[in-house]
Amino acid sequence: MNCIKSLRNLPVTSELGTFRTFAAGAKAKKGKGGAAADAPKQSTLSKEVKSTTVVGANILKDGTDPKILPDSEYPEWLWHLLDKKPALSELRRKNIETLPYEDLKRFVKLDNRARIKENNTTKAKN
Repeated sequence: MNCIKSLRNLPVTSELGTFRTFAAGAKAKKGKGGAAADAPKQSTLSKEVKSTTVVGANILKDGTDPKILPDSEYPEWLWHLLDKKPALSELRRKNIETLPYEDLKRFVKLDNRARIKENNTTKAKN
């Protein structure tokens, strides 16, 4: 056991530099903890920065968070992503011949899915 503890702090060198090979051991909490220890930290960003940038959207090491653009700069389809799509029961009540293409595609997909689930439950009972 002592051998493993001593290996945790052993640095390994390579062409890229020095890095640790084992995860650090868990630190013991002091005191009783409680809600104050688990409370979220206050943000150090100003309200102006929060309202003009997408905080946390940067994935590059040397990059910056992207700025929020005016609505006219975004594609039209983006605004329809959160629109509610009709459920299968609602699509079944409508006339199939009058459905738009997108709703017809959704009806076929949901109907097939429901039929497969029904067949699977009947096979499981037998």
